[in-house]
Amino acid sequence: MSTVGQIEKRTQARVVALFRERLCYDYLGDRTGLDNRNLELTLLRGWLEKQDLSDTLINRALHELNRVATDTGKHLYDRNKEVYDLLRYGVKVQSGAGENRVTVWLIDWKHPENNHFAIAEEVTVKGADAKASTKRPDVVIYLNGIALGVLELKRSTVSVAEGIRQNLDNQKKEFIQPFFSTMQWVMAGNDTEGLRYATIETPEKYTLRWVEDGGPYAGEPNLLDRHLLQVCRKARLLELIHDFVVFDAGTKKLCRQNQYFGVKAAQEFIQRREGGIIWHTQGSGKSLTMVWLAKWIRENREGARVLIITDRTELDEQIEKVFLGVNEQIYRATSGDDLIEKLNGTTESLLCSLVHKFGSKAKGENSGEAEGEEGTKAFIEAIQKLPPDFKAKGDIHVFVDECHRTQSGDLHKAMKALLPNALFFGFTGTPLLKADKQKSIEVFGRYIHTYKFDQAVREGVVLDLRYEARDIDQQLTNKDKIDQWFEAKTKGLNDLAKAQLKQKWGTMQRVLSSQDRLSKIVADILLDMNDKPRLMDGHGNAMLVAGSIYEACKFYELFAKSELRGRNAIVTSYAPSVADTKGETTGEGDTDNLLKYGVYAQMLADWFDEPAEKAINKVEKFEQEVKKKFITEPGQMKLLIVVDKLLTGFDAPPATYLYIDKQMRDHGLFQAICRVNRLDGDDKEYGYIIDYKDLFKSLEGAVGDYTSGALDGYDKDDVAGLLENRLDKAREDLEDAREAVKALCEPVEAPRDSAAYLHYFCAKDSGNAEQLKDNEPKRLKLYKFTAALLRAYASIASELTEAGYKPEEIEKIKAEVDHASKVRDEVRLSSGDYIDLKAYEPAMRHLIDTYIRAEESEKISAFDDMSLIQMIVERGPDAVDAKLKGIMKTEEAVSETIENN
Repeated sequence: MSTVGQIEKRTQARVVALFRERLCYDYLGDRTGLDNRNLELTLLRGWLEKQDLSDTLINRALHELNRVATDTGKHLYDRNKEVYDLLRYGVKVQSGAGENRVTVWLIDWKHPENNHFAIAEEVTVKGADAKASTKRPDVVIYLNGIALGVLELKRSTVSVAEGIRQNLDNQKKEFIQPFFSTMQWVMAGNDTEGLRYATIETPEKYTLRWVEDGGPYAGEPNLLDRHLLQVCRKARLLELIHDFVVFDAGTKKLCRQNQYFGVKAAQEFIQRREGGIIWHTQGSGKSLTMVWLAKWIRENREGARVLIITDRTELDEQIEKVFLGVNEQIYRATSGDDLIEKLNGTTESLLCSLVHKFGSKAKGENSGEAEGEEGTKAFIEAIQKLPPDFKAKGDIHVFVDECHRTQSGDLHKAMKALLPNALFFGFTGTPLLKADKQKSIEVFGRYIHTYKFDQAVREGVVLDLRYEARDIDQQLTNKDKIDQWFEAKTKGLNDLAKAQLKQKWGTMQRVLSSQDRLSKIVADILLDMNDKPRLMDGHGNAMLVAGSIYEACKFYELFAKSELRGRNAIVTSYAPSVADTKGETTGEGDTDNLLKYGVYAQMLADWFDEPAEKAINKVEKFEQEVKKKFITEPGQMKLLIVVDKLLTGFDAPPATYLYIDKQMRDHGLFQAICRVNRLDGDDKEYGYIIDYKDLFKSLEGAVGDYTSGALDGYDKDDVAGLLENRLDKAREDLEDAREAVKALCEPVEAPRDSAAYLHYFCAKDSGNAEQLKDNEPKRLKLYKFTAALLRAYASIASELTEAGYKPEEIEKIKAEVDHASKVRDEVRLSSGDYIDLKAYEPAMRHLIDTYIRAEESEKISAFDDMSLIQMIVERGPDAVDAKLKGIMKTEEAVSETIENN
C-alpha cells in the first residue's frame, strides 16, 4: 500500500511499533485522558528497589527529585538544569542523622541494559493551572519512569516545522511547561524530512538534524525510521544525554552530529594513545567540541589533565568564557612561569594559556600575527630555562586551538620539550594549506575527524555564501599637473631622494587608499544599507575589513558624516596613547599617527559622552560594548570597521554582509568570510561577501575553480562548495520560488479572480470558521512561498538582464511577483491573518519598489585625487594605460574623463 501522504495516525502507529519491536522499549499504552506526569514515581520506585537500596534512601531520593522537578517558582531552564544534575551525578541523600551521604543513581549510565526504557503515546497532560490548556504529546520516552524525550509527528505532506512549533508552544506557561522540567530531547519528525531534535526552549532556527552515513541503520529506507533507530537506540541515547548536553550561560544545548562523531573518534585515538587533528569548519561548534572532549577525558582517564593553548588574546578569552559558561572551572595562566608552576603541581586539571604571555605583546597594525609569532619564540626561550626539578604531573592532553597557523610546528616542538609524555590534539576551523598539511600531520598526527564547509551547508549548520566583486576604478586625471605638484613639493631633493619618495608613495596600497576611492566605497555601502533587506530593516548588519588602521579611521570619519553616525565603530588592535602624537607635527597636515589618535579620541568621547582625555583610556570597554550591541542590537550597530581583530572567533549571527577592502588569502581570508555564515532566522538565507580587491579572481566568468586566486594554497576538495556564482544561484532561487507559487495556486478555479482565490485559501462560505481553519495550512504555504518569491526577486531585480532573462520574460516576472503579492495581501486581509505578517516583508516590498526604479548602483568614473602622483611605480609604465582602458566601457565614463582632464 502506498505511504504517500499517509495520515499522522498511521505514521505514529509505525513509529510506536519501531520502538517496541526494533528498539525493545516497553509500551506504556495510549495515555489519552489520564492524569500524566513527567515523573512516573511508581515506575521509578520499582526500578530503584531492584538496585538494592533501602526504602529510606529511595523515599528521600524520590522526594528530592520531585521537589526539584515541580518547583514552578523557578524558570524552566533552572529547573531543568537541577534535574539534569540529579540525573547525571546522582541524588546525594542521608539515610539518617549523622550518617554519611550516599549517592542514589536514578539511571545506570554504565550499563544501558540495566535501565527500563519505555514509551507512551497520546500522553494527555493538564495545564499548570485551571487557565492553562491541556495538551497531548504524540510520543513520550520514559527512562526508569522519568520523561526524558518527547516526539511530535506529522504526516509526510506537512512540514516538520509544525511539530517543532507545537513543542515550543507546549513549553509556554499557558500550556504544559512543567512537563518539560525533566525533558532532555525534544523532537519532531515526518517521513519526508526525517527527525529534527533540540532541547528545551530551543528556537526553531537552531533545531538540529541527525546525519549518519555509516552504522547498522544507514540502509534504512524510511528517513524518519532511520533517524529514530540511530539516535534512540538505548546505549546511544544514554550517551547523548550523559556526555553531550551543556547548559551554556543560560542556554541548554545538545550536540550536532559532527560534534558527536568528532568526540567519539577522538576517544578512540586517546584509548590507543594517539594524537591528531580535528577539522570542523568555521561556525560548526568547535569550542563545544573541546568542552565535551575535555570533560570526557577528565572523567574517564585516571589523573587526566587538559591544557588548551591559543595564540590570540580573543581566542583565549573566548575559550575561558565557553568553559565557565558550562560550569567548568578553567584556570587561565597569567604568565609563563605561572603555567610551569601549575603544570608542576596537581591542583588544576583544566588550564588554558596564551603563548604570547611568555614575551612582550607586539604592537602595530599586524599585531594579530605578531602576537602569535613573538609569543611562540618567547615561549620556546622560556622552556629552555625550565627549573631542574620540573616535571609535569598527570596524564596531560594538550589542545592546540587554530593549529593551522604556520608556527604550530615550532610551538609543538616547544610543548614537546615541556610535556614529553603528553598527547597533542590540533583543532582548526579552516582547511590546512597544501604546503603545511604534511607538516601538520607530522606534528599532530593524522586527521581524527573532518567536517567541511560544504557538509555544514548541506546539513543546515551554517549558511552558504554568495560572492560579488565590485570595482572602484581609479584613473589619473591630469598627469602634467600631478608632475608639476610633485616637483613643487620636492624642491631641494636630489633625484635619488625623489625616486625613493615615489617608490614609497607609488605603491598600489597607497593608491587604493585615496580619499576619493574610500568615499566611493562608503557611498556604495550606504546604498546597500538602504537597499538590502536585512541591512535596511535592522535585522542584520555588516563588517568592513580595511587594509590598515589608518584606512579604518578614514572610513570611520566618512561614515560619521552619514546616517550611520553613532551606529558604526572601529575595532582594531590600536590602543591610542598621547605618546603616539609626539614628534608628529609637521605643519603640513596630520600624519597617519595624528589622524588615528584624533579619530579614536573623538570616537571614544562620543561613545562615552565625556571629554576625550578621559575616554581615551577606555578602548577595551568600548570594544566590549560595541561587540555586544552589534550582536544584540544590529539595528543600532550597523557596521563594524576592522583590520585584523574579530576576523577569528567572533560569532555574530546578525552579521550578513562582509565588505573586504584588504589583500587577504588562505587562512585569514577563509576565517574572515565565515564571519557571515551563522544562522539567524528565515530572512537570512546567505552570507554575502562584497570584494573590492578581486580576491577570488577565478569567479570572473562562471563558477570556475574554487581553489585558484586567493584560496590557491588549499587542496580543491578541502574548500569545495565555499562560494557559488551569485547570479546563477539567484536565478535558480527565483525560478524555484516562481514554480512553488504556481504549483500552489494551480487548483484555484477559473477565472482565478479575487473571489476564486478567497474561496480556495479562505472559505467558500464567507466567514465560515471551520473552513477557514481547514484551509489554514494552504494559507501558511501561500505566505511562505510568496515571501520566498519576493526575496528571490529582490535579490536579482536590478540584474535580470545579466542573469539571462529576455525583456518579455522580465515583464512577465514583474507581473507574476506583483500578482502573487496582491493575492497574498487579499487573502491575509480576508482571513484575518494580517497580524501574522513577518516584520521583514514590508522591507521586501520597499526594496522591490526601489529596485524597479533604481539606476545601476555602480559606475566607472574618473578620479581627481592629487595623491595619485606616481601611478603604480612597482607595476611599470604600462600601469596607467591598463587603468585607462577601464574607463572606455561606458559613454558616461568617457565623457566624464574628458571633462575632468
